[in-house]
Amino acid sequence: MERRKSKAVKVRNVQIGGGAPIVVQSMTKTDTTDVDATVKQIEEMTAAGCEIVRVAVPDKEAAIALKEIRKRVDVPLVADSHFHYKLALMALEAGVDKLRINPGNIGSIERVREVVRAAEAQKVPIRIGVNSGSLEKDLLKKYGTATPEAMVESAMRHVKILEDLGFTDIVISLKASDVARTVEAYRLMAKKVEYPLHLGVTEAGTPFSGTIKSAIGLGILLYEGIGDTIRVSLAADPVEEIRVAWEILRSLELRRRGVTVVACPTCGRLDVDNFVEIVTEIERRLAHIEEPLRLSIMGCAVNGPGEAHDSQLGITFGRQVGMIFKNGVPMRKVSGENIVDEFVKEVEILRAELKKKPENS
Repeated sequence: MERRKSKAVKVRNVQIGGGAPIVVQSMTKTDTTDVDATVKQIEEMTAAGCEIVRVAVPDKEAAIALKEIRKRVDVPLVADSHFHYKLALMALEAGVDKLRINPGNIGSIERVREVVRAAEAQKVPIRIGVNSGSLEKDLLKKYGTATPEAMVESAMRHVKILEDLGFTDIVISLKASDVARTVEAYRLMAKKVEYPLHLGVTEAGTPFSGTIKSAIGLGILLYEGIGDTIRVSLAADPVEEIRVAWEILRSLELRRRGVTVVACPTCGRLDVDNFVEIVTEIERRLAHIEEPLRLSIMGCAVNGPGEAHDSQLGITFGRQVGMIFKNGVPMRKVSGENIVDEFVKEVEILRAELKKKPENS
């Protein structure tokens, strides 16, 4: 797929846009003033593959806590502050790497200029974030509701404020809680500017419904080449958001990270009683792996060998006995009670082998 051309924006050591790989980000869900809890969650998020972490800064206490959080983590940090320009300034003093603030909502042009000059001095970009639920009243009156056109017009207002001040280190998001408006808003914005776009379906819902909505909405846009960074918004632990984000990118072959498991949906030919438990346990035991590996776990001998041929490692079942394949070639049989342990062992051996190979071999 051909990616939309976008300006490169640097968030500490991570590039968004300009042809860089799609960046995965998420947001902490702890009370920011609880530094220990927030740092712990950030560490869990980065271990899961989060490349940029956003932190809520709703008040002065949170802004003060941000300074200590910054000292204890290395990942690029985004300060999420609304309406209060002084909180944005405090976040910049704390050493954040990006601001999420809409310049039209923080008061007079003098206040906006003060924030912009401070961000400029520290080479910190600003994300303009428009949500369908918080549009300006005049736009709601003009369009009747939060249409994609209204969202884009709102975003362009904020963009103009920054551009008039000579600031162009900008990232833009336009999020609705439904797929159709989200997709159309980003399509419209993609034609208007070359700033990188931060994709997301806001307030997507529970892990089940939210994952589906996010996968469809983000999947459509990414397949069309639109989008430079993504955040999956779920009513769940942020680690789950990151797992879903990576799965979306892997499915579209836009990023490669961790283990991809191909597992059959099962049918009446299934020769093992606890197939779902086996697949789930294997995924859990291999969740720590960052190297891109493709594995297949198949429940019978009909499709198993063929699927295993396309995987680095695979296993098929027949009457509680498993056959492990490597690059489509049968390796050895394993008994039912040892299937998970033996397959995980082979994956770790393969991982070690790949690490030893020269990079260009």
